[in-house]
Amino acid sequence: MTKPTKPAKKTAPHQGKPSPQEINTLVSLFGQGRHAEAATLAQAMTARFPMHVLGWKALGVALKQMGRNTDALAPMQKAAALSPGDAEAYYNLGVTLKDLGRLEEAEAAYRRALQIDPNHAVAYNNLGVTLKELGRLDEAEASYRRALQLGPDDAVAHNNLGVALKKLGRLDEAETSYRRALQISPDYADAHSNLGLTLQDMGRLSEAEASLRRALQINPDHAEVYNNLGIILKDMGRLKEAEASCRRALEINQDYADAHSNLGIILQDLGRLDEAEASLRRALQINPDLAEVHSNVLFLLNYSSGNAASYSLAEAHQYGHKVSDKITSRFAEWSCAKQPERLRIGFVSGDFRNHPVGYFLEGLLTQFDPASVELIAYPTYHAADELTARIKPCFSAWKPLSGLSDETAAHLIHNDGVHVLMDISGHSRHNRLPLFAWKPAPVQASWLGYFATTGVAEIDYLIADHWTLPETEEAYFTEKIWRLPETRLCFTPPDSDMEISPLPALTNGHVTFGCFNNLTKMNDEVVTLWSRVLKSVPDSRLFLKTKQLEEASVRQRTIERFAEYGIGASRLILEGFESREGYLAAYHRVDIALDPFPYPGGTTSVEGLWMGVPVLTLAGQSFLSRQGVGILMNAGLPEWVAADADDYVARAAFHAGDMQRLAKLHNGLRQQVLASPIMDARRFAMHFEAALRGMWQIWCEKQPEQQFHYRQ
Repeated sequence: MTKPTKPAKKTAPHQGKPSPQEINTLVSLFGQGRHAEAATLAQAMTARFPMHVLGWKALGVALKQMGRNTDALAPMQKAAALSPGDAEAYYNLGVTLKDLGRLEEAEAAYRRALQIDPNHAVAYNNLGVTLKELGRLDEAEASYRRALQLGPDDAVAHNNLGVALKKLGRLDEAETSYRRALQISPDYADAHSNLGLTLQDMGRLSEAEASLRRALQINPDHAEVYNNLGIILKDMGRLKEAEASCRRALEINQDYADAHSNLGIILQDLGRLDEAEASLRRALQINPDLAEVHSNVLFLLNYSSGNAASYSLAEAHQYGHKVSDKITSRFAEWSCAKQPERLRIGFVSGDFRNHPVGYFLEGLLTQFDPASVELIAYPTYHAADELTARIKPCFSAWKPLSGLSDETAAHLIHNDGVHVLMDISGHSRHNRLPLFAWKPAPVQASWLGYFATTGVAEIDYLIADHWTLPETEEAYFTEKIWRLPETRLCFTPPDSDMEISPLPALTNGHVTFGCFNNLTKMNDEVVTLWSRVLKSVPDSRLFLKTKQLEEASVRQRTIERFAEYGIGASRLILEGFESREGYLAAYHRVDIALDPFPYPGGTTSVEGLWMGVPVLTLAGQSFLSRQGVGILMNAGLPEWVAADADDYVARAAFHAGDMQRLAKLHNGLRQQVLASPIMDARRFAMHFEAALRGMWQIWCEKQPEQQFHYRQ
C-alpha cells in the first residue's frame, strides 16, 4: 500500500519563503481533503518562490491525491532537486514513479530516501512493493522484513510480506504473515482476501471461502475480493455461484480485466464457449498485455470444432508477436559445451505433481540415463505432493520460477548453460511461454501439455509422432515438427493394486458407455453423435463423471441437451469428481469409453485402457483431434478408431454387440497396454533422448565455432 505524505510544516531555508499563515492554510486544506484548493495555493507559491521546496512538494502531493499522477511527477522531481537531503521528497517521488509504472526509477528514489533516512520504515515497505513488481522477490522479502524490524506492528508490511512469500511458494509462512496482519488490524479486508487465496493454494477451500466472505463483510464493495471468491468457488465446483461472484466484481468495476478473465474461465467450464471467449477478449481489450489471458483464448479455441486451423494459427501468431515485442535484448550466445558428456535439459512446467502432465512425465524422468543426460527442473507453480517427491531426485537442480519476471527467469536459465529447454505446458495453466521468447537456451522445444502451436517463434521444435501429426498439418505450426518413432506419449501406470472387474454388461444386462473427460469437451456435435450411439444400442447407458457435474445446474443442462435428441434421463449416469482411487474404480462400471472430439481424452483414455476399458475415438485431421489415434494405434487397437461419424456409430454398435469378444478384450487389455509403447518408459526414454540429441546436433552444425563459450 503506498501513500504520499503530507508536506512538512518546516522547510529548508531559502531566500524568500511563504508566510506562516500561508503554510498553516495549506496544511489545513490538506487536513480537510480539499486537494484542489491546496494545489491552487501551492501553484501560486511555486510562482512566487520558485526556489523554495514547500510549494513544489505541496503541489506534487496535492496533484497525486487528486489522481493526477502524470501532472504530479514534475513538481515531485523539482522538490527532490531543490532539497537533496529531504527523505520525504524522494519518498513521494518514488510513490509517484511507482504508480506511473516506472519501477526502476521508483526503486532509485526509494533507495535515495533510505540513504538519507535509514529508519524510514514506510519507504522500506514501498521499496518492497516495487521490487515485488520487478520480479525480485527475495529482495522484496528482505525489504519488508527491514520495514517490520523498524515497525513490527505495521499490518500493511505484514500483508505485503505475505504476498511475497506466497509468490515464492512458502505458503505456511505467508499464512503466518497474513494472520499477524489480522491480529494487528482485524478489519483489514485485503489481508483476509490474501489469506483466502493462500488457503486455497493449500487446498483448504472451506477456510478460504470463509476468509473471503469475512473480507466482504468488512468491505461489501471490494471488487477484487468478489473476483477472488469467484476463483475459489470455481475450484469448489460451485460454478453458478462463482459466475455470480465475478459478475458482482464487474458491477463494481466494469473495467476489471482479471474479473473478465476469470469469468471467461468459469463460463468455459459451464460449456458456454461463445460467452467465455467474449469475456476473455474483453479482458484483452482492457489490458492487451495480459499474455496469460491470450493463452486462455488460444486454449479455449481447442474445444470448438468450428474454428479453422488457419484462424487458430493467426491467433497464435498474434500471441507470439506480442511476447516477442517485449524482449529488450534476446540472447544470441550461450555457455554450452558443443560436445557435452551429458546433455543438459531444462523442463519448464507448473505440473510436476499429481496432474495429467505429471503422470506422463514421471516414467520418462525415471528412465533417463544420468550418465548421459542432466535434468534441471524449473517449476512455475509451487504446488507439491507425493509425485513431486518421487521425481525430484531425477533432477540435478530444482529452481522454482514462481514470482520471477520473465527476464529474470530467462537469465537464470541462460546462466545454467542449458542445451535444450523444454516447454511442457503450451498455452495451458501456469505456462511461462513469454520467457522462451528471450531464447535462454540455444534449442527450445514444446511437448506434452498442449496440442497445437505455441505461436512463439523462438521455440524451435514441437514433439509429435506420425500418428498424431500428419505432414499436411505442419503448415499450422510455427515450430518445426520432430516426430518420435512410435508414440509422443508414455504413461506412468497408476500406483495402485486395483484389479480389473468382470465386464459389467455381463451382470447389468445392458452396455454402459462412459466418458470421464472435462465436460467442456462435450460440444453439441458430440452430444448429437453420442445420442446416435445410444439409440443404436438398445437399453444402453451413458456414464459421465467429471467435476463440473457436481453443479446441479450443469447436471440439469446435460439432461436437457440429451433430451433434445430423444435420450431420457434414465439412460444417463451423472457423477462428480472424487479421489483418483475412486475415479479409477468407477471404470468397473463402464464397458466401452467414448472419446469426445475435436478435443479427445489423453489421461482418461490411457487410464481407461489400464482398467480394461477400450475407448472408441473419432480420427480427425488436426494434431489435437488425433491424440486418440496415437494412443489406440500404439496400444494395438486399430479397430477402435473411427473414420467419420457414421463409422463411429457403427463401430460402437459392433463392439457392443459381441459380449464374448468384448469380455475377452476387457480381461487382457491391461497386460496388452503395459507391453505397448505407451507404457514402455525405458524404450520411450531412449527415443526421447535421441530426439533431443538430434536437435542439439543440428543446431551445432549450423553455428560458427565462435558462438560457443565452453563450460569448465
